[in-house]
Parts: sequence; C-alpha cells; structure tokens
Amino acid sequence: MLAFVIMALKIIHTADWHLGQTFFGYDRDEEHEAFLSWLNGILVERKTDVLLIAGDVFDVANPSAAAQHRFFRFLKDCNWRCPHLQIVIIAGNHDSAARLEAPEPLLEELNTTIIGLVKRTDEGLIDFDRMIVPLRNADGCQEALCLAVPYLRQGDYPPMETEGENSYVIGVTRMYNKIYEYALAGRNSDEAIIAMGHLHATGAELSEDDRSERIIAGGLESIGVDAFNADIVYTALGHIHRAQSVGGRVDVRYAGSPLPMSFTEKGYHHQVVEVTINECKLESVESLLIPLTTPLRCIPDSPEEPEEVLRQLSALPEAQGDLDKSRWPYVEVQVLLREPAPTFRHRVEEALANKAVRLTAIVPSYPERKEGEPAPLLSSDDLQKINPLEMLRHAFACRYKGDLPQEIEERFNEVMREVSQ
Repeated sequence: MLAFVIMALKIIHTADWHLGQTFFGYDRDEEHEAFLSWLNGILVERKTDVLLIAGDVFDVANPSAAAQHRFFRFLKDCNWRCPHLQIVIIAGNHDSAARLEAPEPLLEELNTTIIGLVKRTDEGLIDFDRMIVPLRNADGCQEALCLAVPYLRQGDYPPMETEGENSYVIGVTRMYNKIYEYALAGRNSDEAIIAMGHLHATGAELSEDDRSERIIAGGLESIGVDAFNADIVYTALGHIHRAQSVGGRVDVRYAGSPLPMSFTEKGYHHQVVEVTINECKLESVESLLIPLTTPLRCIPDSPEEPEEVLRQLSALPEAQGDLDKSRWPYVEVQVLLREPAPTFRHRVEEALANKAVRLTAIVPSYPERKEGEPAPLLSSDDLQKINPLEMLRHAFACRYKGDLPQEIEERFNEVMREVSQ
C-alpha cells in the first residue's frame, strides 16, 4: 500500500531592510551584515521553502555599491546553503523598481524572482501572469501561487470609470481584486493563494518619529484589509516598520523592519515571520526574534537638569582600543532646560569623548507652564548671548527630535555671512 506524505510549505516573510541606511549619520553596515547572516542561518535551520521580501530592500533608489554587493552576496549564499530555496522580492517605495529588477535574468539561476515594475501586454493590459509566481516545496511540488504586487504608483493599477477623491485607494483595491480573480481562474484546486504588498494598511500602528515610513497625511493612501480576499491564505506586507497583524486578521501581516528605525523602538523586538501552509490552509504563524547587535540607550531615562545629565554621561564606561565601534550603543541625550544653554552640546561631546557610545541626538524638554502663565522674558543681555545657529538647532530638535542636518547648517551659515556683510 502506497503512503502519501503531505508536504507543507514553509515561508519566511521579511521586509524593509533599508540596506545602505545611515542612523543619525552612522552607517549600519555591520548591523545589516549581522542580520543577513542570522537570516541565512534561520533559513537553513527551519528548512524554509520560500523567502518573501516585501519591499524596501534598499534605503534609497540609487544604493551604494557596498549595499548592492551585500544584497547580491546574500542571495548567492542562500542559494549555496539552501539550493531548493525560492526567493520572491517586490519593490518598495524606497527602491528603484527598474534598478531592482534589472539583474533578474541572472538571478533566475539563483531561484529568485524580483517584481519591481507593473508591466503591460502588447494590448495595454496589466501583465498579471508576470506577477503571479508559483511557489514550490522542497520536493519541487507546486503548493501555492504568490500575487507579487510591488509598491503601486499612479498609473500602475487598473483604470476606473470615474476618478474620485480616494482614487489611489480604490485603484489599489481594484488591483488586488483583479489579480486575485485572474489567479483563481488559473490555479489548481490544491494550490493556496498568497499575496504580497508594500503599502499602508488601514489601522496599522506606526513607529513614532520614524521619518523613513512614507505616510500621507490623514491616511489618504491607507488600504483597507478588505482589499485582500478572505480566501487569500496569507498576505505578506511591507512598508510599516512595526511587526503586526492588521484589521484583526492574523493572515494579513507586516513583518516589520529588521533594525530599529527610531528611539521609540528602544526595547522593541524586531522579527521575521515564519508561515506554514498545509493543504491550502494557514497552519501556523510564528514570530522569530532577531538578535539586537547595537542597542539604543536614552540617557537619562527621562529628562534631567544639565548637570545631572553630564554626571551620568561621565559615568559611562571608557572605550577600549580594540573594541568594535559598530556595536557601540546609539545614545540619545534627554535634557530638561529652564533657560538657553548654548554650550550644552559642546559639554556633552566633551563628556562622551572617550566613551564607548555613539551620540545621535540631544533632545531638550522644558518645564510645563501653568495655563495662562506667560513665557519667561529674556533680557536684552540674554538675547545678545544667544547664537542664531543654536536657536535653529534648538528649533529643529524640538520639531524633529534630532540634530540639524549638516547641509541645512551650512546653508544657514551662508545666509548669516551674507546678512552680516
């Protein structure tokens, strides 16, 4: 009697790598290298069949040679260690869609599919066939169809009879409905349907102060989870940097970014998502926590007076000569200011000169005034002492919780020189 073994399809879902990104001016090459090395090991350990990367592979449309080298080396290493592994990648809003998919003819030899552009047939119709990727298990049996939809820009989605205020939302929803119907018509009955997307889903929790997430004011580009048919077994999303399910559906998920993108993520555990599909059904969803190589520290834990802040900074351990600086914690300094302190940054830098940390930003706070209480008045002598550049730095830090970019500082100094002439 023949025994039939039912093969499950094991998937790892990840997104938003942002290779080549800098964090407050520091490169993150070693952090990304550590993540990719860990991920490669996970793919082997968990006997993964498919790796889904849901967009924003790179941080900018024109990534550095080093960032591209790191990406392609990862794909090669994956193929060497897991020859059966299938990789499906879609472009995100940070990626150049054309650049990302340019090497696809070569990457096909590494069992890798990249969908960056929404292409059309000779008749001008959306080429759905190209965006529907068959997924196979370790034995080469086709288990699912993946709707690999990249970040959609105006003109990518099917046209509508009338253009409304939320034409983007309607168009994206229409795209997913159309491609699902197309896949459903051509699939075998024993094949699951999986979707990918890089978008802002309605109700997704955002990372505060993470300016790399492209969110339109008022959520005008947020897509409702009803865009993903309830019979789609799993939807792998990218774009939002906190891992989460959306709209109460465990089958519609963001994997989140592998590295922290702001200090609001201090203590937050980043992850990839392991998905198991068996007999066209979602059998399990498991979060695999990514080891943190470079901690985030706020000093003090809450804003303190300048002298107390400097005391705590001075108490930090001294740097050792052979210590790997790429693993030094990122430090955000929180200070309570009751009056202008134009020399405070210089004193902070002096206190940290030989410490095994990397200063990112000085975030000032101010005592709350009682209702109706006027702001304290500065004397003419006080005003004379204030450096205009320090005022600009202070205003920028209050508004954006970070240091003034060097380019803006240089332009400001140019204007000041012109005014003083």
